Amino acid sequence: MFTSQTSSFQDSIDVEERDDFDSEEITGYIQKTQLNSYYTIYLYQGTSLTLIDSSLPSEAEPELRTYISRRLSKGALLGGMGNIATVELSIPEQAVGCYCCLVEQERSPEQPDADGNGYVICFMGGSEKWLNLFRLELDKYVQGLHSSLQTPELLNLESEVRPYLSRWYEESVMHIHRVVQLVQNNISFLLHAALSHTLVEVNNSDERTKTDVSRFIKAASLQGLSQQDTTTASLCKAISEDAQSDLIIDCSTSPPTLSNAVSNRFCDDWSQAFLNAAERCNPFLLRQILENFKLKAIQDMNSLKRLVRQAEMSHYALFRSCRFLQGCGNGDVLLQNARAEHSDMPEACSIITVLEEFLRDQSQAHA
Repeated sequence: MFTSQTSSFQDSIDVEERDDFDSEEITGYIQKTQLNSYYTIYLYQGTSLTLIDSSLPSEAEPELRTYISRRLSKGALLGGMGNIATVELSIPEQAVGCYCCLVEQERSPEQPDADGNGYVICFMGGSEKWLNLFRLELDKYVQGLHSSLQTPELLNLESEVRPYLSRWYEESVMHIHRVVQLVQNNISFLLHAALSHTLVEVNNSDERTKTDVSRFIKAASLQGLSQQDTTTASLCKAISEDAQSDLIIDCSTSPPTLSNAVSNRFCDDWSQAFLNAAERCNPFLLRQILENFKLKAIQDMNSLKRLVRQAEMSHYALFRSCRFLQGCGNGDVLLQNARAEHSDMPEACSIITVLEEFLRDQSQAHA
C-alpha cells in the first residue's frame, strides 16, 4: 500500500512528464527569464472593429484583428465570457495563446439597438493550455476594467486603460510565483494553512503582497470542492475563533518570519516541486502543480471517507484506515475535514476519534 501511495504521489508531482505537457514548450520557457506578453483592445460597433490600443508589433495587429473578426462573425465571443485559443501572428513566438473577451456596453434609452456593441480585449502570452490555467483570473481582471470603459472616446486611455492592460500578466499570472519567491522554503506552511482552513495574516507589507498571499491561499484551498460550502464555512469559523491558530507572516524581515506555522509531510513533500518551478520562473507550471496538489488532497479525502464508512462495519477497514493515514502524510488535515463533514454522524465520528488517537500516538512515538 505504501508503494502505491508513493507512486501516485510522485506521478502527481512530476507534471513535466505527463502527456498533457509539451516538454519542448516547458524547455523553451525555462530558457527565458520573462515571457513576452501582449495586449490589444478594440472598439466593437455593429460588425466593425476599430483599434484603440495594442502592444503587438504593427505587422501582427492586423492579423489578430482578422482572427477576432472571424470569431465575432461566428458568434464565438459572448459578452463577459473569455475565450482562449491559439493564434499565429508575426511575433517571435509565432503561435501564442490568446485570451479574448467581449465587454458589452450597457444599453441606454437613447441607444436601444446597441446590443453587442462594446470592446474586445485580448491578452496574449504563453500557450493556449497555459492560459487556460488562469481563465478565472483573466475573467476577473477584465471585469476590473468595466468602470473605465464608459465612452467610445476613452479619454482615460493613457491614464487608466493602457497601464491596466499592460499589467495583465503581472497581476493575473505572476501572483503565485511572487508568493513562492516571498516565503521560499516556508511555502509548505502556506499550503497546510490553505488545506486546513487556517486564517493567514500578513503584517508589515504592502497591499499587493497581502493580496497575493490571500489569492494564493484561496487558490490552494479546497473550499467548495471537497465539502458542502456550509460545512466549510462553519469549520473556518470554528478555527478562526482561536486566534492562536492564525498563521502570521511578518514581512519586516527577508525572508518573512512566520509564527504559528504548522506543516506536515504531505505539504513538505510538495513544497520542493513549487520551489523548483519558481526557480525556473515558470508561473504556468506553478499553477499546474498547485492544481495537482489539490487534486491529490481531494483524492486522499475521498479515500478516507470510503475507509471510514467501511470501518463502521469492519475492524480490518479500521486497520487499513490507520495504515492509510500513516502513509499519506496528510492525516491531520484529512481527519479535520472528515470530522467536519461527518459531524452529524455519531458512528463515523467515533471512528474518526479512534483515528485521531492513533495519529497522536504515532506522533508522540516519533517525537
